[in-house]
Amino acid sequence: MKENEIERLNEMWAIENGLFEQGFGTVAGVDEAGRGPLAGDVYAAAVILPRGICIEGLNDSKKLSEKKRERLFDEICACAVSYAVATASAAEIDEINIRNATYLAMNRALSSLSVPPEYVIVDGDCITNCAFPHECVIKGDAKSASIAAASILAKVSRDRKMLELDGKYPEYGFAKHKGYGTKVHIAALKEHGACEIHRKTFIKKFV
Repeated sequence: MKENEIERLNEMWAIENGLFEQGFGTVAGVDEAGRGPLAGDVYAAAVILPRGICIEGLNDSKKLSEKKRERLFDEICACAVSYAVATASAAEIDEINIRNATYLAMNRALSSLSVPPEYVIVDGDCITNCAFPHECVIKGDAKSASIAAASILAKVSRDRKMLELDGKYPEYGFAKHKGYGTKVHIAALKEHGACEIHRKTFIKKFV
């Protein structure tokens, strides 16, 4: 591993190291994937990494290629102290709105960890109804190793599910756009109408 990469990865432990110095023993990073799409669940992941571990290439999932995300997904799962991925369904999104559904998925992921965290750091908005001490970190997926790891697990898990659903609903092209509102997806919506995984509150103006 190159020296500048080691330095970058060490910098991504600054938030966690500050919490360790305060006496927190286990810190979980939390992030989501899929708030914006017209179809599919919203995903959230929670990850507790071994203290100070350097995983080459670890970064905000949006800055990584699909191939790199897939490789890092396996590495994170193999080395994590604990990790969990959870969802909130399209129906739940329609019922309670996307923000609350995202919090629901995050809390489900946290409650599924085999090791309860002593502190939680969340990308972006602060989570509601969280059972653990926590704080939000703006653009945390680029600043925190734990949140970056969670962003990758959430993104890869959701993408894999959308690829699976493409086989069930081939007319929408989910394998390519993962449920986002591309021209191809909107055209398919107008031609075929909505399927059961579409978010009804998101597609009102298209169908």
